[in-house]
Order: sequence, then C-alpha cells, then structure tokens
Amino acid sequence: MTDERQIPVNEHGDMLVHEDDIESVGLLDVARLQKIESLGYSLDEDGIETYEDMQRVSKAFEKIRREVSPSRVALAGIVFLLFIGVILSGWYWVLPRDAVNVETQYLQRGGHLLMSEIHNVGSRDILDVSVQIEFQSLEGEVLGVMSVEVDRIEAHSSLAGDNLEMLIIGHTVWAEYSISINLQYTDYNGNTQLDSWSHSVGFWSSEYFNDKSERSTWPIS
Repeated sequence: MTDERQIPVNEHGDMLVHEDDIESVGLLDVARLQKIESLGYSLDEDGIETYEDMQRVSKAFEKIRREVSPSRVALAGIVFLLFIGVILSGWYWVLPRDAVNVETQYLQRGGHLLMSEIHNVGSRDILDVSVQIEFQSLEGEVLGVMSVEVDRIEAHSSLAGDNLEMLIIGHTVWAEYSISINLQYTDYNGNTQLDSWSHSVGFWSSEYFNDKSERSTWPIS
C-alpha cells in the first residue's frame, strides 16, 4: 500500500489527518475510511476490498428486494394456481375415464315423492343405460317403481325427466321405507357394469343420496 492511502492514528486510536493528507487522499476517501474504521476493519487494502465487497452484496440484495415485490409474488401465485387448474381440467375433460353417479331426492309431499337423475361425469360415452328405482316397505313389499332405458348418455351430461319422478300416496309418512336403486350400462371398453344401492327413508321428511359407480381411469384400468 502506498503512503497516500495510509492515515496515522494516535495512541487512543483517533485519526491524525494533516491538511496535506486531506488534499492527497481526498475528503470522500477520508469519510469512507472513517466509516470502515467504525465497522472494525483495518485500513489496509484487504480491509477496503472486503468493505467494498459488502457494499456490492448489499446493493445486490437491495435490487432483489425491489424486484421481488408483493405484487409480483401475488402474480406468481395466480399463475401457479392457473397451472394447477389446467392440469385438473385436463384430467376431468380429456383423460379417458368412466364415472357415473345416480342422485336421488326423497321428499314427503302429500305422500312420498322420489326424483332421480343420472350423471355421466366421465370423459367417455356410456351405452345401453338402464336404471330402476323401487320404493319398498321394510318387509320388502314394492310400493312403487320408476325406471328408464336409453341407448347412450354422452360424456359430461345428465339424464332426468318424468320417468325418473314418482309420487307414492296412500302410505303413512310415519313409517320407515327402503329405496332400492339398480343401475346397468356398458362402458367404453364394452364391459357391462352393474351397480345396486339401498337406502332407508322415512325418518326425515327430506333426504338426498348420491350413489357413485366404480370408477375406471385410463391407463390405470
């Protein structure tokens, strides 16, 4: 290190700067060296370089802090959610799979009212669809039947109508009954699927059931 980069100090550690030294070193250099001294660094070349490296790192972190703003973080979160939505949408609408639900609503309205709906929530058509729903006493006596048969239910579509609505009158609403649901259809692979469910009703004036057939997803099955 040359003499013009050295600043003498007294026995107490105070800097002794001569007027000529100020002219040679410069007021800005003196202030910088005083700041370095206050941080505990020596005034040799290594100390100055270390301080300058710290300054560059500090500026880099400050630049990153300005660039990574809350709005940009929120925007990145929205983009990530959209990406997840695209993946889930592809699974629901594109990935070959068979999935059929039968929804049934039971109401006590001047008797016993049953309403059902078939949902093909899969991504492939189902064929030769038939459903039969029986309203029975607990002893197994059939008190009412509704059924429907169709050649096809397209993907992501539903089937409902008068044939899937039934009102049973002449039987007390203070007793318990049973609903028997039988579903049959041919899946995309040509296999016949049979599903049956049974539910007890009558304890409540309104009940809802959502029965799901066995799922089949390519290439898992």
